[in-house]
Amino acid sequence: MRNLSNMAGYLLGPAWARALALPVIRDHVIGALPFSIKKPEGRVQVEDTEIPEVKLIVPRKFGDSRGFFSETYSLGAFEAAGLDIAFYQDNHSFSAERGTLRGLHFQTHPHAQAKLVRVSRGAIFDVAVDIRKGSPTYGKWVGRELSAENWAQLLIPVGFAHGFVTLVPDVEVQYKASDRYSPENDGGFAWNDPDIGVNWPLDGHDPMLSDKDAKLPRLTELPTLFEY
Repeated sequence: MRNLSNMAGYLLGPAWARALALPVIRDHVIGALPFSIKKPEGRVQVEDTEIPEVKLIVPRKFGDSRGFFSETYSLGAFEAAGLDIAFYQDNHSFSAERGTLRGLHFQTHPHAQAKLVRVSRGAIFDVAVDIRKGSPTYGKWVGRELSAENWAQLLIPVGFAHGFVTLVPDVEVQYKASDRYSPENDGGFAWNDPDIGVNWPLDGHDPMLSDKDAKLPRLTELPTLFEY
């Protein structure tokens, strides 16, 4: 949670410098404290998170009195940053209520998906969980606040589960996926799995879940899904 001094910086800073979440590793938990992102100097800024395969992406915004323009994805910029991912489709979700939680989801091979997640309206707390058996960060998670203001994106590679909770009403999330939706390969585990311990910012309230997500098992109840 932000303290008062950090909140003041958050409110007064420019849009690209709005606070995201500074991670703190505690056993299986990578929690969240505030920090400011740098203004992108090139077409796109790419930063490692505490789990290096999960990237924070910040595209540039060009604004004037009319509004702004931003190149939210560029194959050339990704290639220049060493990110060799081909995306198959774009998805768009709308959540009406604050506290709507979607996750934790993944797709297995042969239709496993990497995702590039961004928010075009509102704000979310976005989470990636490493589910690659044998990985040094297996079962650990990283979370970031993504919003229409901070313009940040989270790149979640194959071998990770994904989920988010909305921080305000009327949120629109857009994300790219590297493979098609495949019901036969669709999977997930419980958002509140105690072995994972995601610190969802719910302020003591229960999240709004789909019937499907409410019945998901714990990660330990699933077979090995991905190898490191």
